[in-house]
This record gives sequence, structure tokens and C-alpha cells, in this order.
Amino acid sequence: MSDSSTGRRRFLQTSIAVAATALPSDAAGGETPTSDPSNNPESWLTKPDDFQDVSRGKPIPHTLSKEQRQEVGLTRDTWQLNVISDSEFPAAIRQPLTGKTAFTFRDLMQMAEQHAVRFPKVMTCLNMGCPLGNGIWEGVPLRNVIWKTQPVENLRRVFYYGFHNTDPKQMFRSSLPIGRILEDPFDLPPVILCYKLNGQWLTPERGGPVRVVVPEAYGFKSIKWLTNVILSNIAGANDTYATQNNDVDSPLKTFCATLQPPMEISSGKEFPVTGWAQVGISGLKKVQVWIHNRDKKPADDDPYFTSAPWIDAKLLQSPEDFGGGLPGGLVPPDTRGFNSDGQPTTWPLPLTRVFWRVQHPALVAGRYSLRCRTVDLNGAAQPMPRPFRKSGHAKIEHIRFDVT
Repeated sequence: MSDSSTGRRRFLQTSIAVAATALPSDAAGGETPTSDPSNNPESWLTKPDDFQDVSRGKPIPHTLSKEQRQEVGLTRDTWQLNVISDSEFPAAIRQPLTGKTAFTFRDLMQMAEQHAVRFPKVMTCLNMGCPLGNGIWEGVPLRNVIWKTQPVENLRRVFYYGFHNTDPKQMFRSSLPIGRILEDPFDLPPVILCYKLNGQWLTPERGGPVRVVVPEAYGFKSIKWLTNVILSNIAGANDTYATQNNDVDSPLKTFCATLQPPMEISSGKEFPVTGWAQVGISGLKKVQVWIHNRDKKPADDDPYFTSAPWIDAKLLQSPEDFGGGLPGGLVPPDTRGFNSDGQPTTWPLPLTRVFWRVQHPALVAGRYSLRCRTVDLNGAAQPMPRPFRKSGHAKIEHIRFDVT
């Protein structure tokens, strides 16, 4: 994954077009103008084929033919996972899984009969200001497979990588402390070996047949086309992203952006502003919007606009139809965060996205700037508490528009 302004522009262009006819209905009630796109339901979940793609590889593995994918073990009937000790920083394990004892997709399905886990998660790139998609991911906790190797001692970290062609220079690797894999702190879902998205088998484009999904992490931790898990006594992170000046231990941030920003607005008429927010590790309390005449420059000594007259947006309630191409249109049973009726137990759901809107009062003719921000459950306003770019995008969006 990498910085991609082109990808961000494409996402926003697509999102604006979608929002023109489709945003979640406001279950809190109240009449809004028919021109307000938030009257119409939009898919909260993203269809698997509609996820944005920032895959690596030359060629990208999902572009291989079915025969080529079978040859390299990227189909469900040929997939195998090696789980071994690190040769440089060895962990003591009694039963490595490799060669004839490698873990197969059939083994995974047998384990899933008793240990399958499902949870919603927004997939976001560390250095891009837009989610790639929001889905319900299904898999088996990675720890269940690690325990099959019978680890004894000197196991501090696990790193893992997938198939990125036969060129070793193309390897893309991520890592986690073993404690995070063996235990789920703060009521987080487990790290999983994922095989389904929105109730459907993972396609090659989404990293199938099996990928890692780390609930609270950015996308680079959720390695696609998984083939190798290495149990190591190394002391620190050895992710590929660590060599590119990224904070590889940074969890998802809470932040927001517009879906349908104002473009050309008529003076004397109120107008809608709609958007989405990512519910990061610190949760989401509210979204706020600030519009001002852009000929009046904000104060230089307040770079995050903390003294600006922000107004609260309305968080839209959960939709009647979650979308995403769910089989039968139903959330899979026993999905974390949902009750037995398939309805969310709280809203917004952690580590996912939510939509918001503001019906803004009329403005006089002029040139304006719009900014939006989140406030998390700890009271920290975006981009705080982690404003640094390499620990995840959280820059306050700036939209320029005219009122005529």
C-alpha cells in the first residue's frame, strides 16, 4: 500500500456520484428538503467488487490466470500455509507446519466449524485519506493455528507475508507482537485467517483464498494471499512498511471527510453537506462542520482551528439494508456487534464507518471554505491526538466553494 492522490480523487469522485442518490436515511426523524441526498439509503457495507484496490506485485497476483494461481497455491484447493520458526531469531516450537504437515484450506474449514469469527471492519490505507471499503470479515483466529505448532518459549513476535511473485524483492511483510495474537485486549475481535467477506468467499482481488485481517489496524497489517507465518524471538517490528518511515504500530484513527461537498450554492438558500466518518480506536462522539469566508484567513497560531465556531453534524442511524451483497441481504449469524435479529447493538459500530449530514443555514454571496472534523470519545478533536501523517491520515479536509 502506498500514498495515492489519484486513488483518493477517484474515490471521492465515485463517492460524490453515489451520494447524490444514496446516503442512509435519518432514523431520528424530521423533514428535510427533497434535494437532500441523505433521504435515500446507501450501502453501509461495500460490495466486495467495489473495494478500492491498492495491491502490490508485478504482476499483481490477482491478475494471474486460474491455472497460474493453482500452480502457486492461490486457490482454495491448492492453498497451503507454512507456520515455522524464524531461522535468524528462532522461537522454540515442537511441530512446525510445513511440507507434508503444512496447514491446508481443508484444515482451515474443519477448524472453522468450531471457531469461526465474524466482525465488521473498515479497511483503510495508512497514507490515504479515504477508506477502501467497509465489510464483514469471517475467519479463524490466527492463534488457533499457532498453537498447533506447540510453541514452548522465546516467542515474542509473529511476522507473515503472502505470495507476491517469485521475486524475493517483491515480498511485503507485516508483523504483530505475539501477545496481540494470543489475546484480544479492550474487547477487540481476534486477528484472523480470513476466508470470507460479506458472507462470500474471498476473491483473488480481495486477497483470497486466505488473508490476514487485523481488526484495529490499517490495511498493511492485513496481508493478502497469505502463505507464510514466521514465529520469531525478534524484539521489534520488522514490517516492510517500517523501512518507509511509517509508524507500523499505529491503530485506526477517528477522522471524517465529505461525500457531497457544496460546489456552487445559491445565496439565501440553506443547503446540505454530507459525509462519512471513520470510527477509530478511540471511538466517535460527534462530527462538526465549519464554513467561513475564505477571504478571511484563519489565525496562524491555531493550525487545527480549535477556536473556530464549529457546528455539530447529525450522525445518521443504522440503515434498514446494510447492503454489501450479503447473501439473502442478512448479516451473517453471530457477527460481532450485531444481535440475533441482525441489528447493531450499538451505533456507530467501532472500527467501521458512519455517515453524517448538516443542513447548513443560508449564506450570502462570496467565496467560502468548508472544513469538517471528528471528536472522539475521549474529547480529542481531529487531527489530535495523533496528528502525524505517517501514523495514519487524519488531516482536516478543506473544501473551497462559491455562493452566487
